[in-house]
Amino acid sequence: MKFSESWLREWVNPAISSDDLAHQITMAGLEVDGVDPVAGQFNNVIVGEVVECGQHPDADKLQVTKISLGDYSSDTVAQGELVDIVCGAKNCRLGLKVAVATVGAVLPGDFKIKKAKLRGVPSHGMLCSESELGLAESSDGILELPQDAPIGTCVREYLDLNDVTIDVDLTANRGDCLGIKGLAREVGVLNSMSFNHPAINTITPSIDDTRDINIAATEACPRYLGRVIKGINANAQTPLWMVEKLRRCGTRSIDPVVDVTNYVLLELGHPMHAFDLAKIEGNVNVRFAQKDEKLVLLDENEVTLNEETLVIADDNKALAIAGIFGGLHSGVTTQSTDIFLESAFFAPLAILGKARQYGLHTDASHRYERGIDPELQREAMERATELLLDIVGGSAGPIVETNSEQDLPQSKSVELRRIKLDGRIGHHIEDDKVDDILTRLGFEVTASGADNDKVWSVIVPAYRFDISIEVDLIEEVARIFGYNNIPNISPSAALKMREQKEAILSVSKLKQVLVNRDYQEAITYSFVDPKTQSLLHPEQEVMTLPHPISSEMSVMRLSLWTGLLQSVAYNQNRQQGRVRLFETGLRFVPDESAENGVRQENMIAGVISGQRVDEHWSMEKAATDFYDMKGDVEALLSLTANADAYEFSKAEIDALHPGQTAKITRAGNVVGYVGSLHPELERKLGLNGRTLVFELLLSEVLTQNIPEAREISRFPANRRDLAVVVKEEVAAKKVLQLIEKVGGNYLIDLNLFDVYQGNGVEEGYKSLAIALILQDTSKTLEEKDISDVIDRVVDTLKLELNASLRD
Repeated sequence: MKFSESWLREWVNPAISSDDLAHQITMAGLEVDGVDPVAGQFNNVIVGEVVECGQHPDADKLQVTKISLGDYSSDTVAQGELVDIVCGAKNCRLGLKVAVATVGAVLPGDFKIKKAKLRGVPSHGMLCSESELGLAESSDGILELPQDAPIGTCVREYLDLNDVTIDVDLTANRGDCLGIKGLAREVGVLNSMSFNHPAINTITPSIDDTRDINIAATEACPRYLGRVIKGINANAQTPLWMVEKLRRCGTRSIDPVVDVTNYVLLELGHPMHAFDLAKIEGNVNVRFAQKDEKLVLLDENEVTLNEETLVIADDNKALAIAGIFGGLHSGVTTQSTDIFLESAFFAPLAILGKARQYGLHTDASHRYERGIDPELQREAMERATELLLDIVGGSAGPIVETNSEQDLPQSKSVELRRIKLDGRIGHHIEDDKVDDILTRLGFEVTASGADNDKVWSVIVPAYRFDISIEVDLIEEVARIFGYNNIPNISPSAALKMREQKEAILSVSKLKQVLVNRDYQEAITYSFVDPKTQSLLHPEQEVMTLPHPISSEMSVMRLSLWTGLLQSVAYNQNRQQGRVRLFETGLRFVPDESAENGVRQENMIAGVISGQRVDEHWSMEKAATDFYDMKGDVEALLSLTANADAYEFSKAEIDALHPGQTAKITRAGNVVGYVGSLHPELERKLGLNGRTLVFELLLSEVLTQNIPEAREISRFPANRRDLAVVVKEEVAAKKVLQLIEKVGGNYLIDLNLFDVYQGNGVEEGYKSLAIALILQDTSKTLEEKDISDVIDRVVDTLKLELNASLRD
């Protein structure tokens, strides 16, 4: 919005310069885009009067004039002297008050006025047009000044041209500042000043003429005021003071009726419109457009209205698009004698976007879209009526008002808490200052509590559509207090080490182990193909998405294997023979006892396929097998420093090969599975060759034993090897656990280094070669000490497992 500084200072006049005013407005959040002078630079241009005007003897288009400058005198003009000037403007005439550039004057563009002869007639100056003084881009003739303009006065002073136009780029939420009134209120608050509201008199009706108003769309138009004014002179001249104020705000003067409505729009921020009363047939109706209803707009373009467009209509036709643009046939012309003046409140959502649907953007729509004061309509009507009666005359009828109170915006109450105010802006503003800021902004404020418990209850004025929550009030206080007045203090914070239990492993360590073992991390979707998942988990209930992306991604995964196996197939189809992938993520298992009926568990899973190692001349080709995958899982479990707590035992599940599957347990709880994919499943999934998988519950493998410092023995260790014969079905793990249990403090290491079946070992039995490392920290072990341990181990194995030493 552009506005004249001098007009603003009529409302509020702080003792600051133009630059300081612009900076102050910008810092308050109303960014100033530019500050431009309202006229070009010129001097020695005086108000004069044409006292003689005659035809040039040798030029049809020129006139020879004598200009009176009153008591003005200079180096080139004596006091009371009539100045001879030749002029080519068509509107030059006897008795006209004009702007006279005397000899020696300098006009914009460093144009100097000198004595001259035009077709043999001397000319001692120039009668200036608006464009020559930098008041307009172009002009049709010389500038016509009011008849009461005092001759001999400097034109710059008379027109108050030592003024600037300030262009403010308002954000969409500040529609209340789209008028001098709103800007003056802001500047007044910023400078702790009251602003001078011009007196708006209530016009007493002098005629009884009215038009009934019917509102069919009360939600879109909850308030509509109308007034009949009869007997106007539409050919009257708009006063120069009004033309200048409009010009400095970027609005062109059109005719006195339109100029008055534009003036009220700029002054109060309230759009208005005037209709030719003779063109209104019957009553005034506010309704939505009918299907395929047409309207010729003021710009002479015909539009077809859609049924969501609000219109002002009479009993037979649409007259205007409500809040946006008037119609051509109902507009005021120079032949109009009676008008119907409207002042209405249209709901922002009823106008929002409608102008753009018809390729329009008007000053009225710009304001209605952002919201105008719903209590300003009568004030705007009285202001416009008073101005019209002064300029175009006529007689005004009573104001007819139609309201729908329940559809008008209701007062909003918002609370501002001291603790939130200080916390958001990082600075303490005194209570009295906060009270003053909120009150000057037009809020009704009630305070309660004290210190950090202080609370301001604020009733938001109707014109502030942007205030709805607490942070809006915090922003208001901060910007009026001045962002530059808030101390620039760098934030400080005491750094504190995040608590990290030493016994908890990070997932990244598990990932690093797998990466070091030639795996690559994969990320797959949590929602998977139900057909693929049913192959892996045929009997398990699944969680189905109500609105899936596609049918192939319509259920939540029961394990990470589904996505990983699809990734293996994808890679194999692209000539990747060796694939090693792992993934961490959630699985979703339906469980009525869990929250929301689904148990979410963090898992880590892996899959390998193809050769054990990449092709290399020094290594033999060998396909991966169960023990390769088991070794990778054991490497993960070894991070817990408690690998012995995890047991691998034979298991059968639908997805895996019945003879190459093991479940992993800890303290009797299943931790995960490892094994080779079932051959039939490999075929159905389109996999090439043997595929091995594992999956572990992360919650069961992220706890490690904390290292304990122990004295290193200075005495030699002793090794004893035992070849133990046990039945084939006895797990080697069980033998080792039993030896460890009875080995006592001397046993510091235990290792199974050979398993043998064949000659010398009875069928159905196997020989386990086990190395026992014995050592003490206080002495060298004697043969008796070692023998006692070995004998105890042998006796226990014989008793518990019916084991014997191999011959």
